Amino acid sequence: MKVGLLRAVGVVTAMYGVAVTAVPDLLARPSGLVDGKGRSARATRTSLRPLAWRDAASGLVLALAPEGPALRTAAYVRIAADFGDAVLLSATLPGRGRRLKAAAVSVGWGALSVVGLLAGE
Repeated sequence: MKVGLLRAVGVVTAMYGVAVTAVPDLLARPSGLVDGKGRSARATRTSLRPLAWRDAASGLVLALAPEGPALRTAAYVRIAADFGDAVLLSATLPGRGRRLKAAAVSVGWGALSVVGLLAGE
């Protein structure tokens, strides 16, 4: 297991989650969930905040979990979240290009955690 890689994924994920919790348009804009002025609806912002908070919490746990079973479990949770995002966002976002980008980003982050789990020190 590459502990350093898993911790780095956790830190970056937690930071992004906190940022999107505070400013949901950081996720809404690239996802195409904004109006012509580049602003998301209140309901969209409300819906994105729990998703972002999930990332903040799971990233923090991945960054801080003790090495061993706890860290492995935290990585599995992150992988499930990332691959789940890839499936759901690629099926529901407006526009094929946005769906493909969201899937690629989500799979990429999940793959980093997979590599962290499977690679030797």
